[in-house]
Amino acid sequence: MPLTHFPQEVKKFEIEAYKKRPENLSELKKTHVPFTGSPLKHPYDSEKIILVADPFSSNTFYYEFRTDDISHMEELPNLVNLEGDSIFITRLWVKKKRVGLRCVPFVVEDIKDYL
Repeated sequence: MPLTHFPQEVKKFEIEAYKKRPENLSELKKTHVPFTGSPLKHPYDSEKIILVADPFSSNTFYYEFRTDDISHMEELPNLVNLEGDSIFITRLWVKKKRVGLRCVPFVVEDIKDYL
């Protein structure tokens, strides 16, 4: 049976390695909040990072954080969709009381078109 498609290179966001796993996870939980998703470079600000919450979903959103507000990063298992595309997933630990942005992109439509 011939192959109908070949594996494709997955573009991965190279995150600068953070410190090794914290010795005291309970202390980290007191001072930080974890966010999970696929990291992307910010399109115009090198001091920020974008974290797409569920990259394979048709109804997703993303977070935007300052890199200085991230204290720890954990690599998680990659997500793979039915077509075999793989996406890098990570958990970022963001300091509490910092400002982040949550954005929900959507298509502007008139609701009457759907009723």
